[in-house]
Amino acid sequence: MSNQLTHLDEYGKASMVNISSKTPMLRTALAEGLFCAKAETIDAILRSDLPKGEALAVARVSGIQAAKQCGNLIPLCHPLPIEYVDVQFEKISDCTIRIRSTVVVTGRTGIEMEALTAVSVSALTLWDMTKAIDDSLVIKEITLVEKTKELVD
Repeated sequence: MSNQLTHLDEYGKASMVNISSKTPMLRTALAEGLFCAKAETIDAILRSDLPKGEALAVARVSGIQAAKQCGNLIPLCHPLPIEYVDVQFEKISDCTIRIRSTVVVTGRTGIEMEALTAVSVSALTLWDMTKAIDDSLVIKEITLVEKTKELVD
């Protein structure tokens, strides 16, 4: 792995990386993060019993939208023709929901920023939908779990 920062030009100024000579590949990224709240808040989320509505459905759609907008949100990210976004929620303890996002593209650059953005915005949406009933909310451990690439036929 190179120690060079690829988003800096020869003068040390931020610039978008030129990916035009890279070979298009099927690229997949999986990211995850944790949304933590009081047990009764987690239960209300799972029962779809919140004043603002069905939190998981709204958070899923917001995560998908966020992945599609990543190139507009993060200045040096390339806009990518995303082919698939999935956002899933899993209760892993009384006070924690794991959010996982898988994003797929056939392109010249990675898709991990889109997967991370999907998880982040899904978690923020859960926060927004529960902040009125819980002052103990925490979002943590947002991380890239896996990224793959393979040549396209």
